[in-house]
Amino acid sequence: MSLNLVTQKSLSLFTAVGGWRTVAEGVASRALFLVAYLLTEHVLTSALIALGGVFVFAVVRLCTDRKFWQPAIGVLVVGVSVLLAGSTGRAVDFYLTAILTQAGGGVVFAVSMLVRWPIIGVVMGAVRGERFGWRRDRAQRRRFQVCTAIFLAKFGIATAVLVPLYLAGQVVPLGIAATLLGGAPAAGVCIYLCWRILRNPVSGPPAQYGVAAHPPS
Repeated sequence: MSLNLVTQKSLSLFTAVGGWRTVAEGVASRALFLVAYLLTEHVLTSALIALGGVFVFAVVRLCTDRKFWQPAIGVLVVGVSVLLAGSTGRAVDFYLTAILTQAGGGVVFAVSMLVRWPIIGVVMGAVRGERFGWRRDRAQRRRFQVCTAIFLAKFGIATAVLVPLYLAGQVVPLGIAATLLGGAPAAGVCIYLCWRILRNPVSGPPAQYGVAAHPPS
């Protein structure tokens, strides 16, 4: 199996959720809101500017990729942030969706590890068309557990940082932290680490899973 093919399969989960465009939209909305708020000091105006920026991204993606659900999700998430911040008049509430996403993601990933159905394995199996064949390979299950644990650590760190900043009403630090920990930088690190773990195939019958065969536990 060539390195290019392994790389493509290892990153298929990332591609499935929209790739770097999805990451860029999340970063753009949070950064736009923070910059607009620093310039205008008006919560609703800043939130609408952020929504407008993401809407432009969505239209461009819809015209180029012909995919509806990925840009629609981005607009929906930012729309909820706009409603929260606009209804309360508190700038920190724009980042409440980011906090809830990180906390909720942490719970889901932790539960999946406890029941030994790691999220990364479930999603990667579905994206690759392998379904649950990876569960027959003990070594591959371990690797998916490690990859899921990497994202779990990211969710946990983000939640531990964002919640105190939100409760303290620190808009600027919260906006920066939400952009870094809930956006491209942290996600990029997790994806790279997972790629490093999953990229090397081992010769043997289950080569499509990237590791040698082991009996299920």
